[in-house]
Amino acid sequence: MKIKEIPLSTKGDLMSVVMRNLREVDQQLFLSWQADSESLTTVQHLLADFDVPQVVSGTTIQFMLPASALTMLDKWSRRLFVDQELAESLNEIRVAHRQLWRAGRFCFDVTTTSLIYAILNITPDSFYDGGRYFTANQWQQQVAQLAETGADIIEVGGQTTRPGGFVEISPEEEINRVVPAVKFIRQHYPQVAVAVDTYKLPVMAAVLEAGADIINDVQAFNDHEKRRLLASCSAGLVTMHSSRDREYQNLTSEMHHFFEQNLAELTSAGIDRERIVLDQGIGYSMVADGNQDCAMMRNIDQFNDFHRPLLVAISRKGFGKKLLGLAKKDRLPVTLVAETYMYLHGGRILRVHDVEETRQLLVMLSAIEEGYWNHQLNDERQDGKAD
Repeated sequence: MKIKEIPLSTKGDLMSVVMRNLREVDQQLFLSWQADSESLTTVQHLLADFDVPQVVSGTTIQFMLPASALTMLDKWSRRLFVDQELAESLNEIRVAHRQLWRAGRFCFDVTTTSLIYAILNITPDSFYDGGRYFTANQWQQQVAQLAETGADIIEVGGQTTRPGGFVEISPEEEINRVVPAVKFIRQHYPQVAVAVDTYKLPVMAAVLEAGADIINDVQAFNDHEKRRLLASCSAGLVTMHSSRDREYQNLTSEMHHFFEQNLAELTSAGIDRERIVLDQGIGYSMVADGNQDCAMMRNIDQFNDFHRPLLVAISRKGFGKKLLGLAKKDRLPVTLVAETYMYLHGGRILRVHDVEETRQLLVMLSAIEEGYWNHQLNDERQDGKAD
């Protein structure tokens, strides 16, 4: 037996456009399973457990499957069928749709694993936690807390870019704030990737030398020298869209155009596409904490067609105050709600202040996404005991 992808029409009629949108935006796969007469009924019953539409013609079954269900389909089909050709064909499809993020010492497969990207601001003036982790003792204790509660990445920030204006510090002062933390995390928590949030070239050079795995630039690596520096190393990049200096006629299409150009500039400089993560820049609109924030939460799936991981960076931001009048300390629940929506529409890297609560969120969402039931193939019986 064998499974393969069904080529989609490139025509401009509505049905063809809708099907391409389902594939690129909604991340649905159109597949064809060539079975044999003995296995046909078993395959039909298996696919029925995934609640997907299927059409049978002879011994061929065509069906639509969420890309997130590929792992479970592979797992269950291996249990049902001892078929090397089937296993290899499924693996080919998984590899074709895999999203890797190569970041310094790490290679993350965000197709199957979501990432908790924890925030550590060593600043006196960041919008939420400014001054809370400013001394070495304070930030070292926070690093331990973030790592022990499940952070995959810890991002060190020494320069705030908060909405409403901020005081720019010198590169030297920023380096003095962040480099000790980069070295500390590398030494004491080698299992955690180290990111640095900076838009300044000298700071980028210093933290890369100190061992940073990731650079997050709110200015999207907007000059040749930054791109040349990043091309000379293996660090991951978080490149962010910002519209603080302009308004849009069509938000989604102009954001999409921005990322098209930005990715072209980065890859033309010699930076591997698999090193790049996209950040929509929620909170970086011309009107801080305005309606555009919710529009950008909603349209996150419109960037799935870049086949790059999407960063969800909305933790405790001002939409909670605008919509519900919430103080910063009370915005965790509304943050988790918004993150859930964005996760379910493609955002699999969550940049957060609250690691433990985010870990619980991701465990629950993953359990729901993988919550397919087959009484023979599940690992747990209805009485809760393992098979």
